[in-house]
Amino acid sequence: MYSQLPMYQRIGAAAYRADLENTIAICNLLHHPYHNFKSVHIAGTNGKGSTAHMLASILQSKGLKVGLYTSPHLKDFRERIRINGKMIPKTKVAAFVTKYKKDFERIRPSFFEMTVGLAFQYFADEKIDIAVIEVGMGGRLDSTNVITPLVSVITNIGLDHTQFLGNTLAKIAAEKAGIIKPGIPVVIGETQPETRDVFREKADAGQSPIVFADEGYTSVFKGYSGNLRQWLTLDIYRNGELFIENLRCPLRGLYQSRNIAAVLQTVAVLNQSGYAIDEKDIRNGIQKVLAQTGLLGRWQTLSRSPLTICDCGHNPAGMTEVVRQINDTPHRNLHFVIGMVNDKDIDGVLQFLPADGIYYFCKAGVPRGLDARLLKEKAEKYHLKGDVYTSVKNALAAATAAAATDDLVFVGGSCFTVAEVV
Repeated sequence: MYSQLPMYQRIGAAAYRADLENTIAICNLLHHPYHNFKSVHIAGTNGKGSTAHMLASILQSKGLKVGLYTSPHLKDFRERIRINGKMIPKTKVAAFVTKYKKDFERIRPSFFEMTVGLAFQYFADEKIDIAVIEVGMGGRLDSTNVITPLVSVITNIGLDHTQFLGNTLAKIAAEKAGIIKPGIPVVIGETQPETRDVFREKADAGQSPIVFADEGYTSVFKGYSGNLRQWLTLDIYRNGELFIENLRCPLRGLYQSRNIAAVLQTVAVLNQSGYAIDEKDIRNGIQKVLAQTGLLGRWQTLSRSPLTICDCGHNPAGMTEVVRQINDTPHRNLHFVIGMVNDKDIDGVLQFLPADGIYYFCKAGVPRGLDARLLKEKAEKYHLKGDVYTSVKNALAAATAAAATDDLVFVGGSCFTVAEVV
């Protein structure tokens, strides 16, 4: 698969398909397996992965057999396709590719298109109760957009993949809004002035009930609990009244409070369809999300001496939240291991980074990786100082060696950089 199919994760734009022709051909070949299971469809610029994992974990806590499709993967391709947290077996992948090899040679799908077909077929074969499906990019032309879900979810809109989706929030929102189906409820995670009317107009055109999660659910940050500060603790309010007290979440990024609002509003919509998900299911699902779904790379602690944390935030909006979290984390000096990919808004990210940090510039081991020396040159325009290293691991080793016990080491800039250290 890696050698034969164009893979956006590795090569970028050359693998992108701006239509659903191949996806439809694969679905016809497989006899539309997505008709055999219920689903939730999740799009958005940031937070859709965390939202998908938390929702899947809550549904598992309800006792359901839950399929989870996400991208990209960090360590193992099979992370993308899970049932109740367990990755698809290698034998299932091999059997699928072998069975349809000649058909794929005719259709010539991208890696992502083939993977969507594999996921949908596996979920149907295993007779899951419900699938949580994360959009790969955009929405309107994404390969996952053949499903008709119980509810569509759009977490937020930021400037990312602008070469494909548009260079304004409104244009990007229009692409993400492509997952809104006629008559199907839609949950918007964050109310943004530039995008609110885009979503309302799309929903109204198809008579799709629309609700903005942050208008009904708000959270109050209580602090970090546990001996090792391993839990983000929140009080959740619904329509101004206390709904869940001391909700503990192992995803410790402060930005998760907004994702949780989207999750809870989605649960409310599912309950209208008879799912009867209660507070116990919500608490257990969110608290056990790491164990139950295998999520990696979201403000994840790698070491405690020195404190070493990684996060997959990689666009301006995501990096703004990362820097906010860094500032909220007690430390003396910041050692920032950074590697990015060449098709992202490099300057848009670098301008938010702390000028008083010590930077360790590196290149993740994918073709899209930005040359570390070029990254250093760009960073110097924003007064970010540091040295170049030959690999992510070498950069992390140097940062760890240089850091005092009360310093903070952070690894980020790209999912691919994080993938080499988790």
